[in-house]
Amino acid sequence: MKKIYRFFKLYSHYISINARCMMQYKTSFFLSSAGQFLGSFNVFPGIFFMFQRFPSIHGFTYSEVLLCFSFILLEFSLAEIFARGFDTFSGIVRNGEFDRILVRPQNEIIQVLGSKFELTRIGKILQAVVMFIYGIKKSNVIWTFPKISAVIFTLIGGTVVFTALFMIYAALCFFTLDGLEFMNIFTDGAKEFGKYPAGAYGKKTLLFTTFFIPYALIQYYPVLYILGHDVPFTYIFLPLAACWFFIPAFLLWKYGVRHYKSSGS
Repeated sequence: MKKIYRFFKLYSHYISINARCMMQYKTSFFLSSAGQFLGSFNVFPGIFFMFQRFPSIHGFTYSEVLLCFSFILLEFSLAEIFARGFDTFSGIVRNGEFDRILVRPQNEIIQVLGSKFELTRIGKILQAVVMFIYGIKKSNVIWTFPKISAVIFTLIGGTVVFTALFMIYAALCFFTLDGLEFMNIFTDGAKEFGKYPAGAYGKKTLLFTTFFIPYALIQYYPVLYILGHDVPFTYIFLPLAACWFFIPAFLLWKYGVRHYKSSGS
């Protein structure tokens, strides 16, 4: 428990330092946040015009689809804020900065996490919250404690899954010295995938996103429960089950650290 306490205490200190640095340029911060808020709104025309042609998609109405997308966008944005250090890790390896990280007494993961804190992503979070509120209101969701728990578990599980994807991206940099752009398929591409419920992409895709990269566990299944579909009560806990994805990501990271060779920069 003491190690966990020290971990979060040090990480909160890193966050405080990064936040103070960003707030030295308040105009830049607010403009960047506004840009993040407005940038993703380009998805609305596509979804809106889709529903001008079709009344529903896989049984989901317009507001329910927006609810699905709001979860993915919110989870991704939270991971971008707190795990941005992994997403920019290739620069740390190329510049030889990871050599200095390894000789410091603190854990290398907390140092990488603390190297970058993207507070401007709060713009995306606000946008996701707007979509969530709209989707919930128009879908006439009747709130109960299990449904509130499903929302909380979904945000936790989704943030862990996207953090794990960023960690995998970072771990691969140990062997390539540069970021692999194909990983964007699983990170930024997930936002495009998350525009619609995972079940709309077909049975094979649903199986893949349930047992391999668990996008469906952090979007499709909990949303079914929240919307009142006739599904098992255990769907509430599926987002927490998605946290298993962090284990292989962590093992790959540790494997990369053990086999790390300085870039010589």
